[in-house]
Amino acid sequence: MSKRIYSLDSMRIIAMGFVVAIHTNLFRGVGTYGDIANFVIDSTGRFVVPFFFLTSGYLFALKTLHRDPTLYVFERVRTIASLYVFGLLLAAPVFLVGSITQTGLDDGSLSATIGTELAGFLSPANLLYYGDSVSVILWFLPALAFSLMFVYGFVRFDKTSYLLPVSITFHVVGLFGASYTMLVDVPFEVRDALFFGFFYTSAGYILHRIDWHPSADRSRFLLGATALFAVVHVAERYALGYVLPGSSVADGVYTASYTIGTALVTISLFLFLLSRPTLSKNTPLPSWGKYAVGIYVVHPAVLYPLERLDQIAQLAGYDIGNTLLWHLTLTPAVFGVSLLIYIGALKVGAIEGGRVRFPRILPFQSRQYESN
Repeated sequence: MSKRIYSLDSMRIIAMGFVVAIHTNLFRGVGTYGDIANFVIDSTGRFVVPFFFLTSGYLFALKTLHRDPTLYVFERVRTIASLYVFGLLLAAPVFLVGSITQTGLDDGSLSATIGTELAGFLSPANLLYYGDSVSVILWFLPALAFSLMFVYGFVRFDKTSYLLPVSITFHVVGLFGASYTMLVDVPFEVRDALFFGFFYTSAGYILHRIDWHPSADRSRFLLGATALFAVVHVAERYALGYVLPGSSVADGVYTASYTIGTALVTISLFLFLLSRPTLSKNTPLPSWGKYAVGIYVVHPAVLYPLERLDQIAQLAGYDIGNTLLWHLTLTPAVFGVSLLIYIGALKVGAIEGGRVRFPRILPFQSRQYESN
């Protein structure tokens, strides 16, 4: 299946809309109904990150069908690492300035704050593996790179028959540590490549390797299954967040991580999109899909200062953060400004071919870059 899958391209930009809505906490704090809406949006939108992993695994299998997988993975990891560095370069100054302004400008506290923040930014495990040393939002990029490398290990040694059983086993442990903590206490971080991204990337890879391409006449069934699993997903999270603890939405919005329902709705949606590869072909959505990763990388640096505006307004006696107007403005503003910054980076050549182009300081650096 070498033709372009327009439906997957379109879903990327739609998924990014959900990502921004989740991170801006759309409608949270706007009364009880606002909290209910936020819970539904947050629960429904939890398919987005698994969808990106699933798509990456699928494309891995698709693009290495007649190509060296080693070269492909090397290029993909290099691109992901480049975008991760770009995101860090944007976010780190913003978060550092934010910490300084919160601490104050006293010389002693200023130097201590800078030292503490920089030490946190450079924590090896958090920086290189977990991806949350600067902004927790950026965790997806290192997780994707490592997930692809994990899958590649099975491909390289011709052990793909073990890929799903092994990745599912790790993912089950991750689910216990993320959402089913009342059953098992998992004493380590599970939102990472091994316990989360590995499974979805493996599932995407296997879906293509078994050469199963749902036909268009099954699209109605798959769409119905997606809708059903979406309802199950929301109900499952409601049970975990409110029924079992004996609380209500009035006590706060439940924002657990990923669950069994997440896998069901994500995989069924993915199969539906495969069954309708030309869906949205005649709309602008497929062409906008290429900007999704750029918005993801940029938006932490845009979101944080806008959230600070709300805090500044509260100090001045204006509670704008809990108004409907603020929420209807913040989400599209973060999405739009992030998109403009990324497009600007493309226009000036700071990003080319999906990779960051660092300034050429010396003549030999320029020649070396061109030769590669």
